[in-house]
Amino acid sequence: MFLKKLDRYILSKFLKTFVFSITLILLIFIVFDIKDKLATFTQKNIPINEIIFDYYLMFIPYFGNYFSPLFTFIAVIFFTSKMAHQSEFIAILSSGTSFRRIMRPYLMGAFIIGFSSLVINHFILPKVFKTKIGFEDKWINNGYSSEEHNIHKKIGANRMLYIESYDNRLNTGYKPSIEDVVNNKQTYFLTADNMRWDSITAEWLLTNVYERKITEQDRLDTLKNQKPIFKQVNKFYPTKKLKIPFTPNDMWRYESKIEAMNYFELREYIVREKIKGSNMIEFFEVEQYKRTAFPFATFILTIIAVCVSSRKVRGGVGLQIALGLLLSCIYIMFLYVFKTIATTTSAPPMLAIWTPNIIFSFVAFYFYKTAQK
Repeated sequence: MFLKKLDRYILSKFLKTFVFSITLILLIFIVFDIKDKLATFTQKNIPINEIIFDYYLMFIPYFGNYFSPLFTFIAVIFFTSKMAHQSEFIAILSSGTSFRRIMRPYLMGAFIIGFSSLVINHFILPKVFKTKIGFEDKWINNGYSSEEHNIHKKIGANRMLYIESYDNRLNTGYKPSIEDVVNNKQTYFLTADNMRWDSITAEWLLTNVYERKITEQDRLDTLKNQKPIFKQVNKFYPTKKLKIPFTPNDMWRYESKIEAMNYFELREYIVREKIKGSNMIEFFEVEQYKRTAFPFATFILTIIAVCVSSRKVRGGVGLQIALGLLLSCIYIMFLYVFKTIATTTSAPPMLAIWTPNIIFSFVAFYFYKTAQK
């Protein structure tokens, strides 16, 4: 059988302690959140089924996954230090079992939690966010209203879209204009009073449209005796339908957009935004890399936790838990510091996001080398 008695014993303690600790902290979060939002829930007469299924049922996987590396660390520290205090580790090592062999069930537990977190990050949480953000915008935020003005979007290799203002609740842009510029020369220009999204045809309906096309003519300018000569055609339309690579989704809050996209959608979106010349690429790439780097921390923190807590010390498990909490807080601080560096400097987002894991990998290696063997 693949799982030996030692594996089952440690793995069972690992997963049970993790589930218990994460469940306890989630219940505490929910109680405090209900306390903060109880007045809103009652005053707005929000249906109880929406509160449960659209908010708190979505609340659980988000915070559960967010705190999973930290509580993996705490769970390992707690039950391993207790085993060490009861001399179980000394007995296991005295039987001839190597420290490397003892690590196997811990790494198996870390893999189960880390891989689950990876799948949740890339595929489950985006669906959760769509429901949770919809609930918050509907009942708590009094509807999200875009405050953007003078919006510039690159929607093609040589095409720019300008919108004076945008109302996300009506999916309507005001005073839009589209311009094509090739070799520093304008070849197309369109302006309208407004543009309204038609969700059935997935097109924009423009009103009071003025359109100008400028084309180069392959003939000689007889007055100046030179080429090229340009022809300009002006047209006016009361209404005009237009399909362009720009939709109301592009006007969401950027944090809502990326949180609601799964792995494949986010990857494709980053490619499209690079083509458009978006200035938010770093934020999107940080989210993409963070979804993978954060679950990977489960392995690193598990190794550190085992090495720190496997040694029997005077005073019980308090000192080991305190040291574990200190290391986990330092890791989280590093994560946020390097995330800020990635979004505010020219540092490569992938390197910045993975730097805390790289640093703590060396820390884990040091603790492993100095652990009680």
